[in-house]
Amino acid sequence: MPGQVGATRGLQHPPAGGDSERGAAPGMLEEPQGLPGMLEEPQGLPGARQEAGEDGSPPGARQEAGEEGSPPPGSPDPPQGKNIVPGIVYLGHIPPRFRPRHVRNLLSVHGEVGRIFLQPEERFVRQRKKKAGAKAKSYTEGWVEFRDKRVAKLVAASLHNTPMGTRRRSRFHYDLWNIKYLHRFRWPHLSERLAYERQVRQQRLRAEISQAKRETSFYLRSVETSQRFARRAAAAPAPAEERSWGFVQRPTEEEIQRRKAGAGGRRLRGQLAKAREIQLKSQTSRSLLAKIFNAADAASEEAPGGPDL
Repeated sequence: MPGQVGATRGLQHPPAGGDSERGAAPGMLEEPQGLPGMLEEPQGLPGARQEAGEDGSPPGARQEAGEEGSPPPGSPDPPQGKNIVPGIVYLGHIPPRFRPRHVRNLLSVHGEVGRIFLQPEERFVRQRKKKAGAKAKSYTEGWVEFRDKRVAKLVAASLHNTPMGTRRRSRFHYDLWNIKYLHRFRWPHLSERLAYERQVRQQRLRAEISQAKRETSFYLRSVETSQRFARRAAAAPAPAEERSWGFVQRPTEEEIQRRKAGAGGRRLRGQLAKAREIQLKSQTSRSLLAKIFNAADAASEEAPGGPDL
């Protein structure tokens, strides 16, 4: 399938550095608590025996000395004098209630099976299923190590898209193998990939937490600012009435001419009134003088013994 093939291709180039041919470093092989897996103990693998811890440690996280086992019946004998290179196949589909022991029982008939690792489902999916009442633990993908890579290639080519169960009464009879051989992929690459995913998950979690903290602090600052402005508005006096500004329009030409005409008429009327007043005063003075002189002449004429003219 395209999505699964892309996932397996990404596993061929792990992001973490290191020599892929050497054993995995102890620090790179620890699995986080939030990513428990299921590791099946290999049977009959000479040299070492691996077990999965209670916390679901990834493959290669712990090794214990064990007794050498004999290869299962029917497996081809390895050629003498040649180094046996193990091969790993990728399982893209894990049916419900499918456990590592089922993988070993179904694949050991084709060749010697070493380490097995099944990736559990995400934690939020598991919690949702628990709320729904499901108790069985499910897995999403897996990796199986064969002692000989030629056997792994043969198994991947022959079992792909074939029924898992050999018997019709088997619960996995209607499930098909989705299996692919991982070219140049070693078991330490899987440990490095799991460690890289753990780091990415932790980094994403830290980024989400920091983003939530920033949003919370911004909200609190906004609330404090609004409260401070509300207190200031309540303590401030009542606002005064807004002052209105009036603007006078410039007079038109007609208004200017009318105003000039009115001013000239008032000045002329004032001058005429002043002239009449002066004339009236002069007339009053002449009549007064005439009265004075006329009275004097009359008195002189009436006096006895006055001069004869």
